[in-house]
Amino acid sequence: MAASSGDAPRVAVFVDVQNVYYTTRQAFGRHFDYHAFWARLTALGEVVIANAYAVDRGDARQRQFQGILRNIGFDVKLKPFIQRRDGSAKGDWDVGIALDAIEAAADVDHVVLVSGDGDFDLLVSRMRARHGVRVDVYGVPALTADALIQAASRFVAIDSDLLLGSPAAN
Repeated sequence: MAASSGDAPRVAVFVDVQNVYYTTRQAFGRHFDYHAFWARLTALGEVVIANAYAVDRGDARQRQFQGILRNIGFDVKLKPFIQRRDGSAKGDWDVGIALDAIEAAADVDHVVLVSGDGDFDLLVSRMRARHGVRVDVYGVPALTADALIQAASRFVAIDSDLLLGSPAAN
């Protein structure tokens, strides 16, 4: 994590990896730039928690990506991918993210959530009301729930500054 800088705000970040992967791919045909995002985070203060929540399918490319996230500074939390008999799949982290975030909100000044999932609007509102923390939500504008944008202290649009390559390259 970032080195302590005295009175710097304490920051906790929670990344819904599946959500950011699919929304940036759908909207831009590109991938999220975790290095650029990390640079923004460390400018906010002392990053004391940095969790990236992902579904583990066990393939080599995914393990390589998880290693990159760890090298950047994220604690990668994995949940097994579950394929149901009916062909549907399960593997979301909504409850895990919510539990970790509400717990962290009591001990930090600033929470950053990377997700466009509208299910998190109540979480964001509750963290702000109960703990008085600032909550920034990063998401793809066209694919982020309006209720989540409204609940946030600040909504940060994922745009070309936070994307890798060009659409033609991916």
